[in-house]
Amino acid sequence: MDKNKVKFGTSGIRGLVSDMTDKLCYAYTLSFLAYLQETKAIKAGSKVAVAGDLRRSTPQIMNAVAAAVLDAGYEIVNAGLVPTPALTLYGIAENMPTLMVTGSHIPDDRNGIKFNKPTGEVLKDDEQGILAQNPTITDSLFDQNETLLKADYLPEINPEIEQRYIQRYLDFFPAQLLAGKKIGIYQHSSVARDLLPKIFTSLGADVICLGWSEAFISVDTEAIRPEDVVLAKQWSDEYAFDCIISTDGDADRPLVSDENGEWLRGDVAGILVAQFLQADAVITPVSSNSALEKSNSFTTVMRTKIGSPYVIAAMQSLTDLKTVVGYEANGGFLLNTAVTLGSKTLAALPTRDAVLIPLCILSLAKNKNCTISDLLKTLPARYTYSDRIKNFPTELSASILETLKTGDKQKDAAKIKSLFADEIAEAVAINTLDGVRITLSNDEVVHLRGSGNAPELRCYTEAASYERAKELNQLCIKQMVSWKISE
Repeated sequence: MDKNKVKFGTSGIRGLVSDMTDKLCYAYTLSFLAYLQETKAIKAGSKVAVAGDLRRSTPQIMNAVAAAVLDAGYEIVNAGLVPTPALTLYGIAENMPTLMVTGSHIPDDRNGIKFNKPTGEVLKDDEQGILAQNPTITDSLFDQNETLLKADYLPEINPEIEQRYIQRYLDFFPAQLLAGKKIGIYQHSSVARDLLPKIFTSLGADVICLGWSEAFISVDTEAIRPEDVVLAKQWSDEYAFDCIISTDGDADRPLVSDENGEWLRGDVAGILVAQFLQADAVITPVSSNSALEKSNSFTTVMRTKIGSPYVIAAMQSLTDLKTVVGYEANGGFLLNTAVTLGSKTLAALPTRDAVLIPLCILSLAKNKNCTISDLLKTLPARYTYSDRIKNFPTELSASILETLKTGDKQKDAAKIKSLFADEIAEAVAINTLDGVRITLSNDEVVHLRGSGNAPELRCYTEAASYERAKELNQLCIKQMVSWKISE
């Protein structure tokens, strides 16, 4: 297990499809189940559910997962092609482990598997337990290319998984919440592209579906493609939408626009959702917008490393607060506790969820009788921008970041200053919780880190205006590219 090219990243395993052979996916699944049995999280003969996204490689990987589940003596439940949070919700409710075949936002030539215990996502401590297993594999099940000889391990799809997820929102939000609202659904290749219109139409919205794609499109909600920025504005001008909604590939991270077709940053959307849900404690990674603290809206705020496992672990540590939520800069929102508003209660769902975000933001706007852009004006004027350098070797990212964090504040500040010359202000604080996050004397922020899921170097910047945050980001990206070339 420790010699293959497919490794655990920020969330589950990810790798090139060419490396994710049936045999490897089978082995990872066996190891996951063996770990659950070892920790007494699952009993012999229990049910295990599997689902997937719309990538070309997903059905074959789902079949390999199902083969392992059956060969290990468990019963397989086929959830079909549904959002990751829909699968996780079902697994928690039924006390069964689940596996989601998805590469999330990364390109179609890559894929992955997200593992969920009966209580929710596997955390970082669980990963080592999974990797420590030594599964016994029957080689006769595979051909010389490590492909299963049989392709029919999956039973019929159980439609209940999708329906429960839809009903979750129809039961919590008022029946005519969105009456009079015109909502655009950017479908592309999201696994939620048919599910989203059902929810929003049922809540009274006038829904128009847009951008359906036969080919998989790698929509990254944290580094929005320029063409998606243009499309949103064009659609908003044409249809006069109150909001445009989309998700990444497995629909655990949303895209939400205002009435002008401007996409909201995920960490800003998270603040608005937490306000609507009247959260007591908010957990978010170190890369999220500092408007969270500056808003003074919450009793407790905690910062973590980037990745939902870290957010979940921190949420679980808060046992004495009523409403504990979390969100990430990529937009996914997590509920560690049930939320009660009026006479309605929304069950906990401690995994990233894309559907909750637009519904809460639209609800908050309705409560305040304002537009989404008006809601944004109620928050402190802090703007973030993020981008990435693709095909940036993981080892090079690590090497570059290590040169910026010796542990000596003065030396590190001097290195940063020499790197960017006079183009940024002096560094006054350096946070190395996850990558290198630099706070400058003018309250601007530069945050560099290697991706946990792909060979990419990510850059996050924060400033008092969107234009400055973008300018600062482009400056940093340019410098990192030149550094890569020099290496």
